[in-house]
Amino acid sequence: MPKVPKNRAKAESVVDRSRKYTTNEACALVKQAKYAKFDETVDLAVRLGVNPKHADQMVRGAIVLPHGTGQAVRVLVFAKGEKEREAKEAGADFVGSDDMVAKVSEGFMDFDRVIATPDMMGAVGKLGRILGPRGLMPNPKVGTVTFDVGNAVREAKGGKIEYRVEKAGIVHARIGKVSFEEGALAENAAALINALVRQKPSTAKGTYLRSISVSSTMGPGIKIDPAQYIGRTEEA
Repeated sequence: MPKVPKNRAKAESVVDRSRKYTTNEACALVKQAKYAKFDETVDLAVRLGVNPKHADQMVRGAIVLPHGTGQAVRVLVFAKGEKEREAKEAGADFVGSDDMVAKVSEGFMDFDRVIATPDMMGAVGKLGRILGPRGLMPNPKVGTVTFDVGNAVREAKGGKIEYRVEKAGIVHARIGKVSFEEGALAENAAALINALVRQKPSTAKGTYLRSISVSSTMGPGIKIDPAQYIGRTEEA
């Protein structure tokens, strides 16, 4: 059996693997278990009782985290005319119309989020093979296809995250940095979990919140007790 590095072993020693913690306790342990020299990202993983193969059980959306993600987000907006000016004034890093579509098709990828006005989607659709696999294709369901580009840019810059259930029924999302205060991490986690609860498909049967865990980039996974949120889910 390979030897566990001393720092990793010390981090794991603060976590009781057999226990499910409250959200606040788990976020406090994430900070306590930190050992990397950089500011690690904190991720939440929620396993849902859904079958994503069925369209009516696909859980997808977006939410503005109360305390942001701690990450600088580079926003690209496809817009023209007045909406191009609006996007620039809101703080978009890159804005353009057909010229920007051409630039991306030629390999430009220095951005983290893409927003487009509805009248640009005909041209942006041609970039599906480039943006789609990276999860960057604008989508009206998560608010990234909109004429309200100013607000969309401000939300993206302010900590809006997108989430989507994976084939295994798990939602992974960034909720902050280890340098965040414990309370800020807990509030971000609760905001995302509650958003998932509100989106429970009517066709989902049995336990909806199967398991929840939080971890930093290098740290151990810490279980969160779903019972804190069960009052908002129906056991069908």
